[in-house]
Amino acid sequence: MALDIKAKIEEIVDKVKGDKDIGEKFQKDPTKTVEGLIGVDLPEDQINAVVEGVKAKVKLDSVTSKLGGLFG
Repeated sequence: MALDIKAKIEEIVDKVKGDKDIGEKFQKDPTKTVEGLIGVDLPEDQINAVVEGVKAKVKLDSVTSKLGGLFG
């Protein structure tokens, strides 16, 4: 079973941004939170790639929404 990392990142970003509890857990322990959300035991390099992808996407979305407020 191949894991679509990009799709998983999008799914996790939605959960992190949409659920305050998950967002707080992600901030405290991103690796454990991602592992729990994926529900699949992945090699550490893949988990780290997903964690970094989620962090980057959440940060980008946050910056984009703030910029939108400046120009909107």
